[in-house]
Amino acid sequence: MDRRLIANPLARPLYVMAKPAGSLCNLACTYCYYLEKKELYRDVASPQSQQMSDEVLERYVREYIGSQSTEEVVFTWHGGEALLRPLSFYQKAVRLQRKYAGGHRIINTLQTNGTLLNNEWCRFFKANHFLIGISLDGERTYHDALRRTPSDKPSFDRVMRGVRLLQRHGVDFNILAVVNALNADDPEGFYSFFKSIGCHYIQFAPIVERYHANGRLATVGEPDEESRLSSFSVSPEQWGDFLCGLFDVWVRDGVGEYFIQIFDATLANWMGVQPGVCTMAKYCGHAGVMEYNGDVYSCDHFVFPQYKLGNIRSSTLIEMMYSPRQQRFGRDKYDALPRQCRECPYLFACWGECPKNRFIKDEYGEPGLNYLCRGFYKFFDHVAPYMDYMRSQLEQEQPPAAIMDLLRCDPHHFDDK
Repeated sequence: MDRRLIANPLARPLYVMAKPAGSLCNLACTYCYYLEKKELYRDVASPQSQQMSDEVLERYVREYIGSQSTEEVVFTWHGGEALLRPLSFYQKAVRLQRKYAGGHRIINTLQTNGTLLNNEWCRFFKANHFLIGISLDGERTYHDALRRTPSDKPSFDRVMRGVRLLQRHGVDFNILAVVNALNADDPEGFYSFFKSIGCHYIQFAPIVERYHANGRLATVGEPDEESRLSSFSVSPEQWGDFLCGLFDVWVRDGVGEYFIQIFDATLANWMGVQPGVCTMAKYCGHAGVMEYNGDVYSCDHFVFPQYKLGNIRSSTLIEMMYSPRQQRFGRDKYDALPRQCRECPYLFACWGECPKNRFIKDEYGEPGLNYLCRGFYKFFDHVAPYMDYMRSQLEQEQPPAAIMDLLRCDPHHFDDK
């Protein structure tokens, strides 16, 4: 999430996102994959008591910093809704970070729906250099369709109030926008909206979720025929058209000014360097997640009992994240690819994307193809000549943004290439 980090393929720091309030949230977004996680701990705690203790917090901060081999240590606070913990919790976290820093440079990022932000929160974030991620699914109609309160009220106005507070206090922030079946057909409107509110750093995340008849989320290992795709999931065709349409407006006026994560990651892969997002990397497994009680799982999208690595009270983060089991999980991102992926000319551009979405069979009948494959292929095929040009610019130590001048002079320069 942190745009201030430059991916280094030789340095893959251990990365464990923290969930200080577990799955607790003040919204009830239709597509949320995390609200059901409260069921994992219903036998040991009520949902409201699922909050990180001071003991777990200190152990996490101390171990997390101590396990790093790089100068920078990135803490990511996530949820649920991370701001359901009081300001005092994060004040204590910062004090502990300073106590155990040991010469490391600490970076804090926090993902929030933005509805609970106020002046006090913003002053704290500014003073402590937090980077804030805001979940916002575009303009009012798109956002309010699926991001609503438990009493079914809209949340757009409250989120926008939070965005304006961050801007007023000069707090760095990014936008995380979920692309779903309802908003995927308007990429230009999406782009224009985020430009209009002054956001320059945007992550577009496709939503793909499957459910069993009992309402339980399906895991990647469960066959497609044993589950149903949610009505809000973006289709492969929509995803491909969305990315192509978004790219076509961005490449003409936004290169070097508006930073869209998937475009940055695609160019990184075109250059043969490690992208800044695990879904587009050849291997994963270095980015785990820790629940409020210290349980550590392989990945934020794999918080299921079979992917639990242990608990920080009884095992170290190094033991869990570098265990043979977790290393195999990370290698399988590439090793388990089906034949169609291995033969694909754009394998280098996505490496099969996130294993979470690999639940269909390929053209040879092999399992493990990404549900969004057709969309990604259409996107890569569309942007290939543009990426070739921007790669050439970078190799000559020239700015990729020169592509905009080229297109202004010759709008059809890349047509049919």
